[in-house]
Amino acid sequence: MAAIASIDPEQYQAAEVDGAGRLQQIRHILIPGVMPTFAVLFLLNIGNMLSNGFDQYYVFNNPLVHPKIDVLDTYMYRLGLVQLNFPLSTAIGVFKSAVSVILVFTANMIYKKVNGKGII
Repeated sequence: MAAIASIDPEQYQAAEVDGAGRLQQIRHILIPGVMPTFAVLFLLNIGNMLSNGFDQYYVFNNPLVHPKIDVLDTYMYRLGLVQLNFPLSTAIGVFKSAVSVILVFTANMIYKKVNGKGII
């Protein structure tokens, strides 16, 4: 909403005077005005794609549902704090972070090819 509110209302008025309809105003004013905000939010959220809310899975974990809801975060927790296998748990966490960084840079590269300029 803040990105939409930051667009100058005079642009809409000028487009209306030039004969642009609502859909043309959306296509030529709104979408280009919101695109940089969308790109930043997309890049910030793609880095969290591998994080899925450890607390929800940990709270509802019991022996009955354990094979069905075991995720990477609960697996790292079990390895590190329950089985005291710190090196493997740390390696999995570092690998997860490395994959997240690769995803962010790949998304930025794709955005740079599409838009002509990137965020990073």
